[in-house]
Amino acid sequence: MTASIATSQTILVVGGGIGGMTAALEAAECGKQVILVERNPTLGGRTALLYRYFPKMCHPTCGLEINLKRLKGNRKLRVMTQAEVTAVSGSAGDYTVTLKLRPRYVNKNCTACGDCGKSVAGEMANPYDYGLSKIKLAYLPHAMAYPQRYVLDPAIIGTPNAEKAKAACKVGAIDLDMKEETVEIKVGSVVWATGWKPYDAAKIQPYGYGRFANVVTSVEFERLADPRGPTGGKLLRPSDGQPAKNIAFIQCAGSRDENHLRHCSRICCMASLKQTHYVREAYADDAAGPGKSTIYYIDIRAIDRFEDFYKKVQEDPTVQFVKSKVASIKQNASANLILHGVDTEGYHRYAQEHDLVVLAIGMEPEANGIKLPADMLVDSSGFIEGSKDGGQFAAGSAASPTDVNRSVQSATAAALRAIQVVHRTAAVEEAT
Repeated sequence: MTASIATSQTILVVGGGIGGMTAALEAAECGKQVILVERNPTLGGRTALLYRYFPKMCHPTCGLEINLKRLKGNRKLRVMTQAEVTAVSGSAGDYTVTLKLRPRYVNKNCTACGDCGKSVAGEMANPYDYGLSKIKLAYLPHAMAYPQRYVLDPAIIGTPNAEKAKAACKVGAIDLDMKEETVEIKVGSVVWATGWKPYDAAKIQPYGYGRFANVVTSVEFERLADPRGPTGGKLLRPSDGQPAKNIAFIQCAGSRDENHLRHCSRICCMASLKQTHYVREAYADDAAGPGKSTIYYIDIRAIDRFEDFYKKVQEDPTVQFVKSKVASIKQNASANLILHGVDTEGYHRYAQEHDLVVLAIGMEPEANGIKLPADMLVDSSGFIEGSKDGGQFAAGSAASPTDVNRSVQSATAAALRAIQVVHRTAAVEEAT
């Protein structure tokens, strides 16, 4: 175990998504020493996997590029990727945190040239495309990855593939002797920005996710629409690779349901409204005619400035709204999907056919799979409320279901609270 590398005046931010990056940057730009840890090989979180933001329909590069520039230029901020918090002890102003650092097997010499990836055989499911594509066992996570360095999958260590990767690297960046490390640090406050994960759609049995190839989740559809995604931005059916032109969007898939997630996930309505734009744009110049989107909803929750965005989608002739909680989905011989339910505005039963179904999947806190300190408070859904001693805070979607904009606001507030803790600690130390 290495020696302590920080002090009671250091703020630790756990999670390198948009919330964690914001909290770390705000604290560092206020002059505080900050350590930002991320358990994955790159920063950016789920925001980096979006095709576009709503309501402006701009690309994630708009926000992430600025944050990465701020991060690279701030000497008070240290980034540690593939780092996981395994223990937190102590009290506000005086925490001891244990980190487990997993090896990347690629050092700072890496130029991201890709020669190592070209040299290795074998592929794995690409986690950054939610498994919809394959990626080499030596890979760059995605185009905006930070640090801009390749990663070797641990499965190839000790195999001829690893030696091929090392031999292919012209700058000596492949280090096959890297080992897992344990690091212990002292910090004054902790901001948990551990983010969210999509609810497991396979648990919603009537919708057939996992049984029917043409039922996908909203996060998977986001990758399908991205030109850098698994289909090059073409909206293709997973079953046969044919264009999907008649698409159903089912709202509250796993949210607002006593059998699944009790809470409203907040982003789902807006995500589906945004994704109808993808359908319209994909077939704007199609001689066979435009694509069609049908949104099945309980109610549309588009608040504040999002109301105008909602109204524009309502005016789109290619979009239909059906006020209904879909009861079940069946598949016919053509792998098309038949949605069954009752339209509550007309109170009539329907059996409508679509060639692709997109489930607007709910947000589950990533913290549900993380061992938090014993004195952390969480709500009934597992979202973090903070620590009993007032020294640890939650930011972004670790605190509640929220969109990118509100995640940034929440993270800024969490950074300010953490700064107050280390200020008080400094005052006490000075007085004694």
